[in-house]
Amino acid sequence: MITLEEAKGIVSAAEHKAQQMGQPMNIAVMDAGRNLVAFQRMDEAWVASIDIAIDKAFTSAGRGLTTREIGEMAQPGQPLFGINTTNGGRIVIFAGGVP
Repeated sequence: MITLEEAKGIVSAAEHKAQQMGQPMNIAVMDAGRNLVAFQRMDEAWVASIDIAIDKAFTSAGRGLTTREIGEMAQPGQPLFGINTTNGGRIVIFAGGVP
């Protein structure tokens, strides 16, 4: 369980990191049940990445792994190959999502 206040803290930390990187981002926070708790779109963040941010949170919250780790396990010959075709295509297999 993650509270709204905790989710706001995560959003704030992610926004700070994005500012350091000079990259506006969409930031989504989900609880362990994959329910959206908080979302923030920074000024100038790509509109097209709204769904990607939410799906990265969905992916990492559901597995307890980063999307980078899942991506490594989703390569041909690896145990999760093809996982990105499940869950209506919501599973993201590139970096950016953290549990």
